[in-house]
Amino acid sequence: MKSPRFLLLLALLSLSSVAFAQSAANPAPSDAQKSFDQLKTLAGIWTGPVTVDPPQPDWTKEPLWLSMRVTSRGNALVHEMKKPGTPDDPSKDDPITLLYIDNDRLTLTHYCDAGNRPRMIAKASPDGKTVEFEFADVAGSTQYGHMHHAIFTMIDANHHTEDWTFMLPGDKHLQAHMDLQRAK
Repeated sequence: MKSPRFLLLLALLSLSSVAFAQSAANPAPSDAQKSFDQLKTLAGIWTGPVTVDPPQPDWTKEPLWLSMRVTSRGNALVHEMKKPGTPDDPSKDDPITLLYIDNDRLTLTHYCDAGNRPRMIAKASPDGKTVEFEFADVAGSTQYGHMHHAIFTMIDANHHTEDWTFMLPGDKHLQAHMDLQRAK
C-alpha cells in the first residue's frame, strides 16, 4: 500500500505536467499578437476628415475613405487609403499598407505612392488602445520622401484615429491626422 504522501505527490506531479502541456500548446499571446488582434477589430470601411500640417494646397477638405481587411487566414491586415470618388485606377493615389506578425514583431510595410516601401515596427501602449509604429528601414528610392511613423488609436468600436508622418526631402516632416468613423 502506498503512503498518502506519495499519492499526493504523484497527483501534484500529474496536474503540473497537464498544466505545463496545456500552456506549451496554448502559450499566452505576445504583446505584438495582442496589438495585431486589436488592429484586426478595425476591419471595415472608415471615413473622416484629414488634417495636414503644414497645410498642403492640393489637399481638399473632402473626407478620406479607408478600407481595412483581414486576409491570409487572419495573418495579415490590408489598409487602403483613397479619396472619395477616386476611380480604381493604378495611376491614382491609392497607398496600400500591410500589417503582419514577423518573428514576434508587429510589422507594417507601406506601399507608398512615392514609389518606395518603408517598414515600421510596432510598440503598444500600456492601455492597449494605441499602437505606434517606428521606422525600421525603406526599400526603393526616397527621392520624393517616405512614410516614417504611424500611430493608430482605438477610441471605440466605431471610432479611431490615425497619425502618419511623411519625411520630405531635406528631413522636413508632413503630419497627417485622420479622425475616422466606421461607415460599414
